[in-house]
Amino acid sequence: MELLISSVLFLTLSGCLWKSEAQKYHDVLTVPNGGQWGTWGNTVFCHEGYAFGFSLKVDPYSPLKFWKDDTSLNGIRLHCTDGKAIESTSGLLGTWSEIEKCKRGNLVSFSMSVEPPQGIFDDTAANNIHFMCDDGSTLKSKSPSWGKFGPWSNNCTTGFICGIQTKVENNQNSSDMTGLNDVRMFCCD
Repeated sequence: MELLISSVLFLTLSGCLWKSEAQKYHDVLTVPNGGQWGTWGNTVFCHEGYAFGFSLKVDPYSPLKFWKDDTSLNGIRLHCTDGKAIESTSGLLGTWSEIEKCKRGNLVSFSMSVEPPQGIFDDTAANNIHFMCDDGSTLKSKSPSWGKFGPWSNNCTTGFICGIQTKVENNQNSSDMTGLNDVRMFCCD
């Protein structure tokens, strides 16, 4: 009886762990204009399915406080077809935006707006991101755009975006810090 209970428990746990494993990805999408600061966070995948939309964590610009350290983009959430939202590392500041989502289909590529290093002036690094849906439509976010948009990443060769990894600079106890600097997207079939 004890052996039977142990076997059932092992099979149940094995099944639960199998379901929690990351999807297998085949492409990593990057852009060449990512910021230089921060460290890469964990790679996170939709449990099942793909990303059909996104939302951003943004520290808004305040023109009334010229001495304020702006960090702008601090996080990216992918919204998955399984009903869950996923995110890698996010910065400390800002609030989450409304979801921007494909009318039909899923996300297949992205482009990022990044401000180059500003020397003695305030650095923000990544400020904005746009995504392309597999029907060819573009999702544009509402975030300040210091700097400029770089080239689009490659498209997923097959399938859609299903995972994310972000590079974020958190509080450096300095007067000039950035938030999100770079991102990698992962494609699954």
